[in-house]
Amino acid sequence: MTTAPTGSASATAPEYGDKVIAVETAGSEPIPDAERHGSPLQLLWTWASPNIEFATVYIGVISVLFFGLNFWQATAALLLGTALGSLTHGILSLDGPRFGVPQMAVGRFSFGYRGNLLPSGVNALVAGVGWFAVNSVSAAFALNTLTDLRPLPSLLLVVAAEIVIGFIGHNFVHAFEKYAFPALTVVFLLAGVWTFKDADLGGAGAGGGIGGFLLAFSAAWGYTAGWNPGASDYSRYLPRTANRFKTALYPAVGLFVSVAIVSVIGAASATIAAPEGASPTAAFTGHLPGWLSNLVLLAIILGAVSANAINVYSSAMSITSLGLKLPPWLGRSAIVVLAGVAGTAAAWASLADAGHAYEAFLLVIAYWVGPWLGIVLVERWLQSRTPDDVLARRLSDSSFANWPGMTALLVGIVVSVPLFSNQEKYVGWVPERWPSFGDITCLVGFALSAGLYAVLRRAPR
Repeated sequence: MTTAPTGSASATAPEYGDKVIAVETAGSEPIPDAERHGSPLQLLWTWASPNIEFATVYIGVISVLFFGLNFWQATAALLLGTALGSLTHGILSLDGPRFGVPQMAVGRFSFGYRGNLLPSGVNALVAGVGWFAVNSVSAAFALNTLTDLRPLPSLLLVVAAEIVIGFIGHNFVHAFEKYAFPALTVVFLLAGVWTFKDADLGGAGAGGGIGGFLLAFSAAWGYTAGWNPGASDYSRYLPRTANRFKTALYPAVGLFVSVAIVSVIGAASATIAAPEGASPTAAFTGHLPGWLSNLVLLAIILGAVSANAINVYSSAMSITSLGLKLPPWLGRSAIVVLAGVAGTAAAWASLADAGHAYEAFLLVIAYWVGPWLGIVLVERWLQSRTPDDVLARRLSDSSFANWPGMTALLVGIVVSVPLFSNQEKYVGWVPERWPSFGDITCLVGFALSAGLYAVLRRAPR
């Protein structure tokens, strides 16, 4: 990998440029100036569309049904968690125009060239297998409810569309999100109006208390910050001269508004009695009139495709960021297909118990994202006075190591998970004795890893 000095201009004519119907060939190498295009505004809908979908609805649903909160308590937890995850997403999006590389490649600053293998590999699995499965299952249920097609054929139809979009690449993903945005917005707002009309917003809840509040906060923060490891994947083609304020503002606003509104609609829907034995999607649409119910089911399918086009694309970007010498045939597009196949297998396996699997997954992703994010943000602060050309050369230096990053990441996870996790299958030492703590694993991991990294990074080497 070679890196042009910051501010240099390439005289080479673009091969990919702003072409929409063209298969992208770039991997984790810096995008040349001649290929840079677009404006920060496109990040608004690129990060809004993937969250106007059923996985976002279900964050609100579980906050009421599983975590025992009333509507207003759930809303406060959802908004707080979403706001924090959106803020950091905007900050990390600035790395795109600055370095022209995927977000996980930027992680080499924090973990070293080889040490970055672990977080990049984890994100590849989380995005390309975990999130891909979650969203594909919700779309499959929606298609099953809409057409009575069996769940497995429904799943295969959905994943085929998701893989094709990710296979074509960056520009096509942006274009798809742009045109999906108005349709998704209109349908979900209509569903929201109808849901609030029938909802029991004054219900007492099931006594979730502070523990339930922290669980809902962690779920919302984990969902929103779960996009952070892919932030610069979609801003790296922007020109170096792109307005910094807008580059941070638009993705943060797109992410916050979409997650906040849709998850709160989900919380309201959970106060409405669902038909006995209904699937999660059928329960959400059960109170709607037939015409609107069908539109919402179509929107759930479209929203899941919007989300998974980004998930499978970012999974491939994470794999290219591993820094491994892959065979020529195993480029970004081929990796998208392989990740999609793995995600499809995981989705198939979770069809039988999607609700509880999603609850556990939401909390688990926050367990690693919290420590990772704390370290990455501290590194950004410490390198604020380092010239961009020096940092750009460091990205491609395979000998560059940064042991404090990996140390802080592992310590943050190893300490926070056994002590503070609160899952159906495992309850940590603290919530087992004091259930009111809920699940603050992500907060502890974030603070512990960030603080330890700041100390180790400043220590003499």
